[in-house]
Amino acid sequence: MSNEQLGVGWTKMELASRVALDLEDGWFVNLGIGLPTLVAEVIPKDREIILHSENGLLGLGPKPEPGEEDMDLVNAGKEPITLKPGGSFFSQSESFAMIRGGHLDAAVLGAFQVSMYGDLASWKLPDATLGRVGGAMDLTVGSKRVFLCMQHTSKGVPKIVEECTYPLTASRCVNRIYTNLAVIYVTDDGLVVHELAPGVTFEYLQACTAAPLKIRASNNVKANTLEVQ
Repeated sequence: MSNEQLGVGWTKMELASRVALDLEDGWFVNLGIGLPTLVAEVIPKDREIILHSENGLLGLGPKPEPGEEDMDLVNAGKEPITLKPGGSFFSQSESFAMIRGGHLDAAVLGAFQVSMYGDLASWKLPDATLGRVGGAMDLTVGSKRVFLCMQHTSKGVPKIVEECTYPLTASRCVNRIYTNLAVIYVTDDGLVVHELAPGVTFEYLQACTAAPLKIRASNNVKANTLEVQ
């Protein structure tokens, strides 16, 4: 039975909202394909966060209204988007110069696996015959911060592990892990639980995680409920 069926944790949009809360005013942020793209829909209205897409865009907005899609205006996942006033277009080589030059404040990415040390595997599953690492390799190394936005498990199998068994995208690159069950910080002392989603206990979270977890030093792990903006 899934976590949603059990009635615990955040929905996908609530998870995206939780990530968006930690993006600071004035940041330049890349959103990876999949779940991270939902963050564009829930950026706090009191902050200016400039969203970047590796295919050569700055100033991404939310998805267009049905019927208003322009398939010449898409994100890196080929999904229709809007462009905010002042947004800009540029070549992919310039886009990767921004990434590799350390000009992005954060990258919000998905993951197949993440280790307790912050190693990331996001491009190839063991049984896949094809796979390509893509821009995630550059984003994990070039961005000032790497936040993961993902489901805590896949078909009941933990995605947070002691050691990655899938091919790595980059090693020791992840700063925070946002899942439908919790917010977890990757620290020198291991994985520290910063916040629990509604209905989630520390014991339940640990049972869904294949790596040891710690409670933050204050021993006051925050349980949070969110309203999607």
